[in-house]
Amino acid sequence: MLKKILFLISVLIFSVTVSFPQTVRVKIIETSDVHSAVFPYDLVNDRPSNSSLAQVSAFLKEQRADTNQIVFLLDNGDILQGDPVAYYYNFEKTDTLHLIADVMNYLKYDAATVGNHDIETGHEVYDRFDKEINFPWLSANAVNTTSEQPYFKPYTTVERSGVKIAILGLITPAIPKWLPEKIWSGIRFDDMIETAKKWVKKIKETEQPDLMIGLFHSGVDFTYGGENENSYKNENASRLIAERVNGFDLIFVGHDHAGWNFKTKSPSGKEVLILGTTSNAQNVAAASYTLQYDKICMIYDKKEITGELVSMKNYSPDPDFLKRYEKNFDEVKNFVNRPIGEFTESISSRDAIFGPSKFVDLIQNIQLNLTNADVSFTAPLSFNAGIDKGTVYVKDMFDLYRFENLLYTMELSGQEIKDCLEFSCGNWFNQMKEKTDNLLKFKLDENGNIKYSERTKSPELDERFYNYDAAAGIDYTVDVTKPIGEKVTIISFSNGKPFDLNSNYRVAINSYRGNGGGGHLTRGAKIPQTELSKRILNSTEKDLRYYLMKWIENEKVVTPKLSGNWKVIPDDYWNAGKEKDYKILFK
Repeated sequence: MLKKILFLISVLIFSVTVSFPQTVRVKIIETSDVHSAVFPYDLVNDRPSNSSLAQVSAFLKEQRADTNQIVFLLDNGDILQGDPVAYYYNFEKTDTLHLIADVMNYLKYDAATVGNHDIETGHEVYDRFDKEINFPWLSANAVNTTSEQPYFKPYTTVERSGVKIAILGLITPAIPKWLPEKIWSGIRFDDMIETAKKWVKKIKETEQPDLMIGLFHSGVDFTYGGENENSYKNENASRLIAERVNGFDLIFVGHDHAGWNFKTKSPSGKEVLILGTTSNAQNVAAASYTLQYDKICMIYDKKEITGELVSMKNYSPDPDFLKRYEKNFDEVKNFVNRPIGEFTESISSRDAIFGPSKFVDLIQNIQLNLTNADVSFTAPLSFNAGIDKGTVYVKDMFDLYRFENLLYTMELSGQEIKDCLEFSCGNWFNQMKEKTDNLLKFKLDENGNIKYSERTKSPELDERFYNYDAAAGIDYTVDVTKPIGEKVTIISFSNGKPFDLNSNYRVAINSYRGNGGGGHLTRGAKIPQTELSKRILNSTEKDLRYYLMKWIENEKVVTPKLSGNWKVIPDDYWNAGKEKDYKILFK
């Protein structure tokens, strides 16, 4: 009997040895924050680009041709927004298979996670997209409020050549701070750390994968936006999960466009590799594993774990990819090159970084026109973009307004309007003591020098430029010699009527800001997050870019001009600081 048992054991070990190689190389590739960069062409500026999924396709062919490795392909969200390609198939060409669904199916993605900008497109778009893709779209912490089950699939397992990987998807839970509820109606966004603990335990028990992977559309810096490691529903909790939840071998991150490649340790002391791309398919993140098969325990042991960011500019676009989607490219190009009106003056977003600008005032005037509001708030959504004098095309609208925000009309008191402006200007302008000081508020190192980004080598502003809100409909000054909270003086409405801090007014504001994005309403005006939705008097049905385009089409000829309703003082400080900082930012 004993001999028979030993014989069976030996047969089992032999069969395992034959079925599974003793050493296996695995490569797991992530794209993230592609923002619909499908083609190697900048459709807005009408010129070739050196990053796209066409280049990723060439890279994948190279990797899959290597028969000595097993390749898995994942995407980490924010692929349905950011480029005219996505806009066209989201909202214009809706009677066919979504191009990006077709592209991802063609590239044979194994799984993907939903991003906040994917949710931004609205139920009609992302629900349809989810049905059209041939792989699971993941988000364990996006919970259906009716069933109390994940709205999207929480995780998936993929087995290839005997290697089984489990992928848990999570999305940043900060979406309700940015997007109107009708866009994510029926979904609750739970805390990432709590959700990870729940699902990793279940996955380990039921799936027993060789590799446990987190695919998180969330960044690494958990202090961003004034949050900290204890903030509930932290926007960027990826690193916190790695260091607080046992079980992960690898966590892919996204959302922050920062580009990450480092290791940290779980509570048990196990090393966890954290990888993330930048954006627009400029690079892919690739994790390489050498797995050693343990014949006794019948599991793969992980050895030689490395990560890298692979630049796509070194790869020529895949000709098969370009040929397959040539007609789609031509169709979108024809769409963006459609003329919609004429500008009698050129405008540049550069001016808006330093104060009043024709670029921002054009948007302000359109918002006031559309809503009949008393006051309008907006910020430049492009850092370095311009629209030239002459014919204006659909593509120019993607420079004028980058995101698919709705336009709200909200009720705010005069004091709340002033507090929003103080908050914006306090994060925007430095307190100048001398004319030689910086006008803008830069991030400074311990020696008081301007900090430069390690990745881009560019100077870092203390606040993102798209949070530099200015107001229209009121006349006011911003004194850059005054401290935070004392910079803004509101004189009157621009029509001469008195402005009362204790009265309530109608305010035109985009949905990102109206839902708390940037903190102007919550941290500046001290309006509780739960109260914001009660302040909304009206909302557009379509995105603001659509209405900007229709307004220009109706006007036919537009003369962008400064409204002249606000200024930065003292004038000599402003001019000196502007000249200095312009050279720093745009040299």
